[in-house]
Amino acid sequence: MHRAYKFLLRPTVRQEQALGEMLRDHCSLYNGALQERRDAYRHVSKTGIKYGDQSAQLKDIRAFDPERQGRWSFSSQQATLRRLDKAMQAFFRRVKAGEKPGYPRFRGVNWFDTVQFPKDGDGCRWDSTPHDPVTRVRLQGVGHIRVHQHRAVKGRVKTVSVKREGRQWYVVLACDQVPAEPLPATGAVTGIDMGVAHFLTTSEGEHIANPRHGKRKAAALANAQRALKTFPRTKRGNRSAKHRRAVEKVAQLHRKVKRQRADHAHKTALTMVRTYDVIAHERLSIANMVRAPKPDPDPGATGAFLPNGTAAKAGLNKSIHDAGWGVFLGILAHKAESAGRMLVPVDPRNTSRTCPACGHVSGENRTTQEKFECVRCGHTANADTVGALNVVVRAGLVLPDVA
Repeated sequence: MHRAYKFLLRPTVRQEQALGEMLRDHCSLYNGALQERRDAYRHVSKTGIKYGDQSAQLKDIRAFDPERQGRWSFSSQQATLRRLDKAMQAFFRRVKAGEKPGYPRFRGVNWFDTVQFPKDGDGCRWDSTPHDPVTRVRLQGVGHIRVHQHRAVKGRVKTVSVKREGRQWYVVLACDQVPAEPLPATGAVTGIDMGVAHFLTTSEGEHIANPRHGKRKAAALANAQRALKTFPRTKRGNRSAKHRRAVEKVAQLHRKVKRQRADHAHKTALTMVRTYDVIAHERLSIANMVRAPKPDPDPGATGAFLPNGTAAKAGLNKSIHDAGWGVFLGILAHKAESAGRMLVPVDPRNTSRTCPACGHVSGENRTTQEKFECVRCGHTANADTVGALNVVVRAGLVLPDVA
């Protein structure tokens, strides 16, 4: 199985400066390659440039600029060009599919924060000082950087990436051949229903509270954004010290909420895989769930629109994003694979409207957000618990206490 490890770097002042220069030069390479593709396509010949064409130019680029582009790993520069090629391929795929194209953009210094080394030992070396009790990673052009390794790395290190988040630097290791660590069988089976009032509800009726980290930080984030808005929009190099601190404050709050959501998802997923052998969940299409409703033109007035619930839907969408269902389900899948547990995704349609007692499906069965009352047989229960029970039924599972 595959696994990624993320560790905090402890660079010296000079190493941090070199890391910043490495990001700057890779960003310049990315933007230059994108400009070349744009210019070639705009030419009357409509020339198409591929990754192979641009990769063949790297040798001459490094020879022409040895103090900048020539300092860094050749393989990492190829990875940057592959990154652009992947973005271009995704653009053409969306064009053919009739979706919103979204042409790749030029990256500013603050919007280019990752450099990847495709192979450990080629321009980089994980645990470069094995004789030293302090773990270090060596990067070409930077040196041996101290790593705050808080857990053991298992498997074979395949790729090494360096990432900047705010003022901190991280190394991300992608490993394969990671051995699974199966947990003892418990014989327990459950279904889970994701929600907003409760983060999730199991088929046994257990509710896990929704921490609402984004809502808790909303006031502080609004104050920080108002303070940032007092400064005029200007380039990064022309900002004052107060302006830079205001930008960092907003980014710091967003990173805080992101880490809190991930922490809650990890702890909840770990509890689930330790408790249950089989877990059924809804196969959610979150992108469709948070899509804004289409405008409803008013036939009686030109240029006017009828109310379509956009404001209420925006509030619901914000709550869905704040809950972080996608992050949790992804983490749950990885932990279940490692622990030897089984995940069963099912169709989520009408799970909260179907009576588990008689099978009657109706929107009137769910009278409120919390209460479920079947209009045919009169069965009453918590609406989220009903949804979790129906998830188990659709997964074809049998609860031990029901069998």
